Amino acid sequence: MAEVDGSRSWREELASLVDTSVTYTGDVLEMETRNMDTFSPATEAFDTVETVEESESLKDQMKGFLKASAELIQELGRGCRDIIEQNIIKEDSIVVKKLAGPWDVVSSRLRFLNEYLPEDRDPVHAWPVVISVFLLALIVLGIGSEHQTPKAMPKKVYIRPPSATRFQLPDGRYVAYEDRGVPADKARFSLVAPHSFLSSRLAGIPGVKASLLEEFGVRLVTYDLPGFGESDPHPRRNLNSSALDMLYITDALGVKDKFWVVGHSGSGMHVWAAVRYIPDRLAGAALFAPMCNPYDSRMTKDERQKIWSEWTLRRKFLYFLSRRFPIFLPYFYRRSFLSGRHNKPEKSLSLLMGKKDRALMEDPSFIDFWEKDVEESIRQGNPKPFVEEAVLQVSYWGFSLADLQVQKNRQGKSLLVWLKSFYSPAEVELAGFHGPIHIWQGMDDHVVSPAMSNFVHRIVPGAAVHWLPDEGHFSYFYLCEECHRNIFLTLFGPPEGPLDWTDEEVVEEYQTTSDEDGNTDGSCLTISED
Repeated sequence: MAEVDGSRSWREELASLVDTSVTYTGDVLEMETRNMDTFSPATEAFDTVETVEESESLKDQMKGFLKASAELIQELGRGCRDIIEQNIIKEDSIVVKKLAGPWDVVSSRLRFLNEYLPEDRDPVHAWPVVISVFLLALIVLGIGSEHQTPKAMPKKVYIRPPSATRFQLPDGRYVAYEDRGVPADKARFSLVAPHSFLSSRLAGIPGVKASLLEEFGVRLVTYDLPGFGESDPHPRRNLNSSALDMLYITDALGVKDKFWVVGHSGSGMHVWAAVRYIPDRLAGAALFAPMCNPYDSRMTKDERQKIWSEWTLRRKFLYFLSRRFPIFLPYFYRRSFLSGRHNKPEKSLSLLMGKKDRALMEDPSFIDFWEKDVEESIRQGNPKPFVEEAVLQVSYWGFSLADLQVQKNRQGKSLLVWLKSFYSPAEVELAGFHGPIHIWQGMDDHVVSPAMSNFVHRIVPGAAVHWLPDEGHFSYFYLCEECHRNIFLTLFGPPEGPLDWTDEEVVEEYQTTSDEDGNTDGSCLTISED
């Protein structure tokens, strides 16, 4: 190996690292490679060595940022721990000084429990473990017992085969109806009952006995509103068309005399429509906890507050949607009464129930009646008629309850009469309708507040309001034979039977029924009129 004289330059040092087959001849550097031509550019590249720094990727930056943040949070936690240890856990801290005495008393009294621990166990570490295991066992047992008690599955909706009697209206629609009580030629009184929301022709006066209808000579006609039950929908339904449907139904069924119209809850607006549009065909009106428009501008602030305060938040929201965004109502209806499963009335309608209403809804006869009525109501599975009914309730009806009254003409035109008109309230009467109006209102009704009936009584003159102590929204109207008898006595007076009954038959039937009921007036509650 030749000896190299003098020190080597940096090029020589770099070249020696690239290839080991290097020989030195004197001061001349000779490089032995297999292919010098391809190597020459490489050696030239070493002359211009450049440092290239690759740019850091976004992924690496995020990793660095998260790592730095974690370290920062860790340091913050350590700092907080040090502050707590120095200011709270220290023996001279205020917290330790306050709790040291009570803690010593408690620990001294519970020290006997340490005897149950093994000798090699420190109580300070053992008891937290024991307590934690005990609480965990309680939680597991609670979860296990909950699964062991199966919840009752909601009952599925069963749609029965069509069974209603139908006839065609002048506009081509078919309406389904039921005709109960005495025949048309023997009827002393005729009642027409439109149904409320989530109901059908099966309701009418729920649970009314055929014997009671015969005793008073009553013919009861119930029908499905458009789109409900087996009635065809109406393309442009409003309260005017509702009153005309009643007129067509009574004419088709041969009701020649004036008839009474009966409404419960939401069907009250159909009763008011009949009073407004066909007053000359009505003998009277009977309403039970009637709903009116909760947005009526004639309500006082106090009346509106009392009415809305009785409703659940969900019910208030549904009223808001009905008035402003009815397009969203089908979504809520499909999740409740159109879901294919039965729910309790308070859940389906978002209601609050009083004591008597809750007791009634536990009655198997009520449950059976309610389920059949709901099944018939949703027979068509279409949310549109329900949306129409909800929107009608909170929209302008085409008239106001105040429009049902007109000022009477005062007798005489003297100056004295004219002056008295400034100091005495004007006498009013129903416009075009002179029959009686009876309203029954439960004082424990949380669906239709008594404040709503107070409002109706203030606006509509001559309406007799019967206040029912302790009664709810359903308890007086549903499945109460004595209540139904009391209602008929109020509307029609003592029973006279069908038109072909003799006086002896009427007296005998009335006395027999009175003896069975244990009273002679047929009343089941004390009713006060305002």
